[in-house]
This record gives sequence, C-alpha cells and structure tokens, in this order.
Amino acid sequence: MFDYTSRYASWETATFTTKDGRNIAYKRRRFLPQGDTMPLLVEVMVTEGDRLDMITARVLGDPEQYWRVCDANTVMGPDELTEEVGRMIRIPVPQV
Repeated sequence: MFDYTSRYASWETATFTTKDGRNIAYKRRRFLPQGDTMPLLVEVMVTEGDRLDMITARVLGDPEQYWRVCDANTVMGPDELTEEVGRMIRIPVPQV
C-alpha cells in the first residue's frame, strides 16, 4: 500500500467495519518520536531560500525523506524548520 520509504510503510493497518458490512482499512495513528533521541547524522544551517525537501535531497539523497528530518526536530510542519535563516536543524541517520 505504501512505498517502503514512507513513514507509514511499517505502521500497523487496522480495519473498521461499517454498519452495512463494508471493511475499511486504515493506518493507526502515528505519534512523533522524541527527536533528540534519534541518531544524528549531521546538523545543517538553514540559508536564505532553503526548503526542507531541498535540504533533504542534498543531505539524504531523497527529497521525500523530509519527514525524517521533521521527526528528528520534533516538528509536525516542514515549513517550521526553514522559517528562520541561521537555524540549525538535525538530520538523522537514514534508516532502511
């Protein structure tokens, strides 16, 4: 259902049965991990015009892995991380 690089790939799938008997599959709620406990690869300083997908592509080689950086910095929204030029953001060790 999800690509192996998705944050939901290994997440548990549950099923809800409606009153009319239809089964609806869904992923259970995902909680943010404690970012400061994730293994650190490097810290990167945000520069003018940076976007998180660009940083993630440059450092991890895959712009779709931005969610790992959000997790490592304990934020929900990617834009939060690049709002302030000069901010240092944690880039976690890639996990397979």
